Amino acid sequence: MMKSKYPLEWLDNLILERLNPNRTDLSQISEAELAAISEDAAKESKQIQVRIKNEIFALRRKRQIRLLVRKYHSTLIFLLDRMSDSQKSIIFQSALISKCGEAVIGCLDGLLSFLEQRYSGYLSLDEKVPITYLLVSRKELQLKLSSLQKRKSDSEEMQEALKVVAQELGEALSLQSRSRVTFRQVLYERTLLNGLVETDCLEEGLFSSLDRKLIGLNFNSPAYISLLERRIVSKMEAKENFSEKAILLSLYFKEFSQIYCSDKLFFNAGMQPVKTVMENWFKHELGYLEKQAELAIVLNAELSSEERHKYKLECDLSADQIAIILRAADEARIVKSRSMSLVFQRIVPHLSTAFKKDLSYQSVRSKSYSAEENDKNIAILTLEKMIRKIRSY
Repeated sequence: MMKSKYPLEWLDNLILERLNPNRTDLSQISEAELAAISEDAAKESKQIQVRIKNEIFALRRKRQIRLLVRKYHSTLIFLLDRMSDSQKSIIFQSALISKCGEAVIGCLDGLLSFLEQRYSGYLSLDEKVPITYLLVSRKELQLKLSSLQKRKSDSEEMQEALKVVAQELGEALSLQSRSRVTFRQVLYERTLLNGLVETDCLEEGLFSSLDRKLIGLNFNSPAYISLLERRIVSKMEAKENFSEKAILLSLYFKEFSQIYCSDKLFFNAGMQPVKTVMENWFKHELGYLEKQAELAIVLNAELSSEERHKYKLECDLSADQIAIILRAADEARIVKSRSMSLVFQRIVPHLSTAFKKDLSYQSVRSKSYSAEENDKNIAILTLEKMIRKIRSY
């Protein structure tokens, strides 16, 4: 390997001369030399990165840095084109020479990735990607996408998210839909796939590590955003009343708001950032729940006492006898709740007796601690009657 002030000299000489079938008889290169080139390509890539970083670090003006970064970027694309042209030669059908060519292509792709990720601010990312570079990048990204598709998670939610991401990226990487691909798109896809491959699919509160990575990289795919919304709505539907739904939604909103989201990256240029879309959705859903709760209060207040009684179940027992049965159901763990008081609070308001339409759950609960023998006997006879009825089924 050569030491030179020009960082790309080794690659330049290798691609334009040594591995150029128009200038060199590649059949004369020994197996050992080809193996050495393949090995050196990986090592040289790291050294070139260090040399380029040192050159850039020595510059003071942004204009000088921009010119240098763009010069290396365009030179690497030129070398990539030349290497791809060489690979069309029949000599590259040889396994060893083909492997050597792929190693050099990998080196070039790595260097381009290094420049685009580290010095993206100095590149014109909205320019169209040359077809050769697109083909090479697509191949590298497809390999990473394939690796992502094979990932498994114990969480059904994360597995579903992985499926959506893989499908969306698979469509994006399709050549048929990429009539004008920019460097910005390629950079985003590479950054996203690298980030996802390195991310552990772990539960981290209400949002998983996978969700946090996707939100952080502004994966503003309509399919993914819809998946997030459906998942949260499903969790809310398990709650019994508007208050519990609103509390859960507020917790999701709070945790979501604390997740960092890049404003410089995006998957879909035609859509708002995932942060903006989801925050608007949270606000509308919270507003809707608030209005529903207010409406329920109004409707409940408008119900007359007689109308409310329509919805009660008349029980052919006294309040004392109801109290005994409910206490026994709680202590026998037939009904489970945080406390016995909550059992009475949830059940008693929906019951009435032949003598009393409105029962106080506190009063009924207190009666359960001072049960009379007659009431206990009636409660037992009632339960035995139910047992006989069950046996007759």
